[in-house]
Amino acid sequence: MTEFFAWLVALPLAATLAYLALELLCGLRRLPRRPGDSSNLPIRLVLLVPAHNEEAGIARTVAALSAAAPGADILVVADNCSDDTARGAEAAGARVAVRTDPDHRGKGYALAFGREHLAADPPDAVIVVDADCELAPGSADRLAARALATGRPVQAANLLTSAATASPLVAVSNFAMLVKNLVRARGLTRIGGGALLFGTGMAFAWPLFARLPLATGDAVEDLNLGLWLARQGVAIDLDDMALVTSSAAPVESSRAQRSRWEHGFLRTAARQGMPMLLSGVASGSRLRAALGAHLLIPPLALLMLLSLLGLALLAATAVAAARWGPFLLAAAALAGCGAMLLIIWWRFGRGLLPFSALLRVPFYIAWKIPIYVGFFTRNQKDWNRTKRDGDRL
Repeated sequence: MTEFFAWLVALPLAATLAYLALELLCGLRRLPRRPGDSSNLPIRLVLLVPAHNEEAGIARTVAALSAAAPGADILVVADNCSDDTARGAEAAGARVAVRTDPDHRGKGYALAFGREHLAADPPDAVIVVDADCELAPGSADRLAARALATGRPVQAANLLTSAATASPLVAVSNFAMLVKNLVRARGLTRIGGGALLFGTGMAFAWPLFARLPLATGDAVEDLNLGLWLARQGVAIDLDDMALVTSSAAPVESSRAQRSRWEHGFLRTAARQGMPMLLSGVASGSRLRAALGAHLLIPPLALLMLLSLLGLALLAATAVAAARWGPFLLAAAALAGCGAMLLIIWWRFGRGLLPFSALLRVPFYIAWKIPIYVGFFTRNQKDWNRTKRDGDRL
């Protein structure tokens, strides 16, 4: 009975770690160029920026977007703002649509409002950019051209930046974002033929954008929108040469934001992960099967925590039953996954995460434990805004 229980723990754990290692391996190389990555044809492009109380930084964001995409029109949706976001955006040269509806809060409602504003004279393509983000030069043209050429959504790589003086935990967080939003996204694309949406730096041709179910207060609207598209048979292209970045928030200000995303991911994974995987296998859909398997992998810090706890439990059962097979299987899977993460750090992450900060990874995992406990005690279901460095006290 003890050995049966050990295998019951070891097999799912090893399978999860092995699939993550496969995603990481498949994400080591840059994706090949595809038709539509660039175009010399004129494109009517709108950068749609949902903004809630972003007075401190909205002018800087608009200026940066104007410089990165000089031919694009910028529409800022000042959503339920109690500050001068609208005035700051307009002074910086953006068009502004003001939305006031305190009963319907959330980014999805803001995007739907912006779409209504554009519908009378729709552009060729729309790129959604968060109010604290910047597009790398040339990225907007690449994303829009590819979205028009394929008719599919196109997602840019979405990474965090921080000053060299940022705390080691911020550096670990930046590396975790690189693993999730670049390496694993590449791997998912190679395995399943499509990626997920990250909420910012995502481009749509207007005919597709016009029919998206945007008006929602869902805390992880981008994740659920990507899964909705997969169920419609629409794959999301990842352009890993296009880049959208934002400044990492201080650790002490980011717990609520992390709770929102990770709680939302865990809720969505619990509801949709296994059904998506099984429906993909049953229908022969490589995209849905890969997305389902992807959802069943917990966030990286949580997976490492569960793996260590699982190994400790398996070691105890191995000593009691004198059967080391389950422990060795799980340990080998964890070692393989850890080796892949070290390879990724060596190839891509040393500039983000110095070796001295790498040693702080256990502290980062410990810092996130209250977030995972909060999933059961105070589940974060509503949209919330991360405090920025420039906010008024």
